Amino acid sequence: MLVAGGSGMIGGAVVRRLRQSGHEVVLAGRAPASGVQLDFNAMPPCAELVRRLQGYDVLVNAVGIFQAQAEQGFDAVHVKAVAALFGAAVQAGVGRLVHVSALGAELGGATAYFDSKGRAEVLLRQLPVPVTIVRPSLVYSPEGNSTRFFLRLARLPLLPLPGGGGQLVQPVHVEDLAEAVARVATCADPPAVLDAVGPRPLPLREYLRLLGAAHGQAPRVVHLPLAPLRPLLPLAARLTGGLVGPDSLRMLEAGNTGDAAGITNLLGRPPRDPALFVDAHDVEAGAALRLQRALLWLRLTLAAMWLGTAWVSLWGYPREDSLALLARLGLHDGPAMFALWSGAVLDGLLGLGMLVLPWRRLVYLAQLLLMAGYTVLITIWLPEFWLHPFGPLLKNIPIAGAILALILLDRPHGPDHR
Repeated sequence: MLVAGGSGMIGGAVVRRLRQSGHEVVLAGRAPASGVQLDFNAMPPCAELVRRLQGYDVLVNAVGIFQAQAEQGFDAVHVKAVAALFGAAVQAGVGRLVHVSALGAELGGATAYFDSKGRAEVLLRQLPVPVTIVRPSLVYSPEGNSTRFFLRLARLPLLPLPGGGGQLVQPVHVEDLAEAVARVATCADPPAVLDAVGPRPLPLREYLRLLGAAHGQAPRVVHLPLAPLRPLLPLAARLTGGLVGPDSLRMLEAGNTGDAAGITNLLGRPPRDPALFVDAHDVEAGAALRLQRALLWLRLTLAAMWLGTAWVSLWGYPREDSLALLARLGLHDGPAMFALWSGAVLDGLLGLGMLVLPWRRLVYLAQLLLMAGYTVLITIWLPEFWLHPFGPLLKNIPIAGAILALILLDRPHGPDHR
């Protein structure tokens, strides 16, 4: 069996389930450990792709992005790559084809994400062989960024929700989804389409209350009116990696529910209820959640430092004193003013970059390089600052350590898992 996207949240769970059932599974993806190298943003020529797919009896595609990036677009990943992959699989003689789409996918859907998923489904239905399309709703997974985000919300004493959280969702546990995909890939008569949903629809606020109750919390819902929120949603999308934004709100408003009869028949039991999602195994998720919260606060405090430094350089610290320090570096008049303003602007941009840029690792590296440059210049021309009682240079050491921790532990870039 070949699983594309097997290193992702859904694909990884599918791979584990198939291997537990005794199946030999090969991964397809960009990771060096993948058995079949595939880049969904730049697929190889058809003949080469057919050659790579020969010899496999099952293909499961679980590749997907929730937010488009400059290097990863919905059309390339969800439509063109899917058409190329499954077209080549037909030519290679792969006997069973399974595609993980999304509940709500349709042409001209509520968002570009749903539209791209819908266009892929149209193309797959035109193939000369059957393709089973699995359409998961909102997925609960301790490894998922959306789940961690919901858990953070559920632990708040006050739960601010757009429209009061009355939008209907029907979340499915990732293990039930993985079992359903594994059964579709191996059963004798798979369905053409499977809505992979939880056992019942419920309002978003009720889902969050269930998650909170599992952690001993009883948050009170705060109704946020939608009209004043909409202008702020693009900024929120940047800050949350798309978890909160115009598209996510449109998805909520469109609804995310389906008929649970199909997955119930396939599993031979109802999928687990959202009240049972959080179990003892999710202690690890709690630890990961605390880590993400700590990293967020670390990012915010460092961003405040860089933004504050920019303000102090331009307006807080006496201008003549700043120019006197620059004069000791050999900078006077125009060059001194240029150095003062350019340094302050760069500090400010790094602070903003911590908050809004998706490729944060480059921002972290730029901060380290700038700090190293400042430290070298001050050490050569203003060495007394190493012995200053307030420690302006000594404080660079723990700040550099904090930035290194972010480089090692923070999500570097890219979209969040759904």
